[in-house]
Amino acid sequence: MDIVFIIKSLIGLVFLLGILVALLLYRPNKKKKEQEILAQMAKKDSDYTFEELYSIVKNKHTTTEKLQWALDVIIKYHGNIPPKNGIHLSNDFYKYSEVLLRICQHPNTTKDLILEFDKALRELNPEYKKEINDFLTRGLNARGIASS
Repeated sequence: MDIVFIIKSLIGLVFLLGILVALLLYRPNKKKKEQEILAQMAKKDSDYTFEELYSIVKNKHTTTEKLQWALDVIIKYHGNIPPKNGIHLSNDFYKYSEVLLRICQHPNTTKDLILEFDKALRELNPEYKKEINDFLTRGLNARGIASS
């Protein structure tokens, strides 16, 4: 009875070892991440949509360098806001205001990053200067930087 138990235990351990080795060698997440990285490297800056760039800005784990890159691409390829309709703001303006609020509250942002984006957005859209300033103030107040 003891020898049968030992043999069954050894077969079970060998089977378990085989499963663990298979899991060690097969990593589907690693292959998927490598494919995503290659796809991003092949993609030109101008190919990114505003929504993709906004998702980078919105991600709290985005590094300062990646945040800088995303904001530069937004300004370069998506920086022009459609003109106002009389006194009414363009619906697209609220997307930019959301980006401005997000970068003010992002944990990896810097003052230079915020000011650079603010300045570039104002230069490209002079008719929205007041609104951009308002949303910058809201973002800084939410972060606790600007005085009330």
